[in-house]
Amino acid sequence: MISQTIKSKTLGLAGLMIALLGFTNCQPDEVAGGNGLSDPNVDASFTIEAVSGEPNRFVLDASNDNVLKSLWNIGDGFFTGSFSEEIFLPDAGTYTITHQAYGRGGVVNETSQEVNVATSDPVAGNLIKGGSFMTEADQNEWTILKISESGTYFTFTEGSANVVGSSYNQQGLYQAVEVEANKEYTIDMKVFGNGSVNTWFEVYVSPVVPVQNQDYTAEGRRMGLSTWDGCANGQFEGKLSKIGCVGSGNTVSFDQSGTVYLVIKSGGENMGSTGISLTNVEFRGSAN
Repeated sequence: MISQTIKSKTLGLAGLMIALLGFTNCQPDEVAGGNGLSDPNVDASFTIEAVSGEPNRFVLDASNDNVLKSLWNIGDGFFTGSFSEEIFLPDAGTYTITHQAYGRGGVVNETSQEVNVATSDPVAGNLIKGGSFMTEADQNEWTILKISESGTYFTFTEGSANVVGSSYNQQGLYQAVEVEANKEYTIDMKVFGNGSVNTWFEVYVSPVVPVQNQDYTAEGRRMGLSTWDGCANGQFEGKLSKIGCVGSGNTVSFDQSGTVYLVIKSGGENMGSTGISLTNVEFRGSAN
């Protein structure tokens, strides 16, 4: 009886294993083969609605049906947001808004829409001229600051400024801005590159006038990249205020009205295969 019981249990286990193997063999090998682990139809659609009485503010509403994460891009790179996101577009123009919806199995779908802004915000309109570097007129709003004799250079392309260099040389780029006393301003810009070695990229705001063939060492380093401090070592793209790792912050005010200078300087041992690029430079009064 004992041997018969053991034999019956053995046969039962064998049958169970055969059934499990048969069940496993019926499953598709590929995630996209219909096993329910992915959702290729994850909904990335969204609506844009203007905020009543606020011509520069809009609400983005996306579906949250089977969406695990939403990423938004309003022109400066993707950021993680909520399904309902309020955005502020202070400058007149046409903007492309893109939404990425992440579903099960890592499936990502994307949709884009355009929104037109008729007028610039009177408080937070951009004080920088030519901050997009899109045209030759934009580029001519900037002055190259020569620091090292050679080895590092700023150049312009349609839509960005780019700095390349090596051997610890550096060069700068600057523009004068008129400010009011005791008013709060914010500065920012989009930066991108493939990664650097022993490299710095620094942004200053100061009433100290830049002088050609001299380093700019005024107090007021507001923001920047530094491979020694852990950013720009690998590929990067986004708002400098988000991905930078040095500086006292991108909000600034001044005791006196007058002229200040937004100075951007960069250099290093090896600035990477593509150097460091920047666009969408902003200097704004803080919005309410």
